[in-house]
Amino acid sequence: MFRPALAAVMMIAAAAPAFAADAAHPTVVELYQSQGCSSCPPAIHNVNALADRPDVLTLTFAVTYWDQLGWKDTFATPQQTARQWDYARSLGHDQVWTPQVIVDGRRDVVGARPGQIADLLARTPPRVGPALTVATNAVNVGTGAAPAGGADVWLVRYDPRTIAVAVRAGENGGRTIGHRNVVRQLVKLGHWTGAAAAMTLPAPMPGLQTAILVQKPGGAILAAVRG
Repeated sequence: MFRPALAAVMMIAAAAPAFAADAAHPTVVELYQSQGCSSCPPAIHNVNALADRPDVLTLTFAVTYWDQLGWKDTFATPQQTARQWDYARSLGHDQVWTPQVIVDGRRDVVGARPGQIADLLARTPPRVGPALTVATNAVNVGTGAAPAGGADVWLVRYDPRTIAVAVRAGENGGRTIGHRNVVRQLVKLGHWTGAAAAMTLPAPMPGLQTAILVQKPGGAILAAVRG
């Protein structure tokens, strides 16, 4: 018997193509860390090692809740801490911590051992989401099956350099930590509900690269592209 519920699932699958990770559809690896956390350097190193892979987009987010313990992180913002809390709620955690590595907004690990991240990447299925194209001042989001309630479209601008920070106090006092792909701007461009949409980008920021994420609020990333 051909059931209506099954028909609906087949229609959604047909309307939203699956994209395997490649340079045009990179898997998003987010690192939540603080320069004041002594457990973070191994995870920072492991995520940095992925930064040159064309099929992976690594993003380093700095959180604020270690700032009172002797060293204020030079990149931390309340917005980035709030983003980690959104993930905590969607992943079923009652607390946030560092380091935390989140892959495509779906699963997380501490990330201190290289094998943890490699295993998570290997188990991450292809994404089902809209096509994305980025121009100088706009992003075009294609059609597809949006989740209930739609998805957010995020602009992420990050510094692709390795930035060496000499930590002078706190748990990592005396160490120099090299950060890559540090997020410097995070802007919600709009909401996607399944129809094609064009959204205006803010003016470029010198020295920063651009990425666009289409994401279920606080949860799974449906599509990602480098600008």
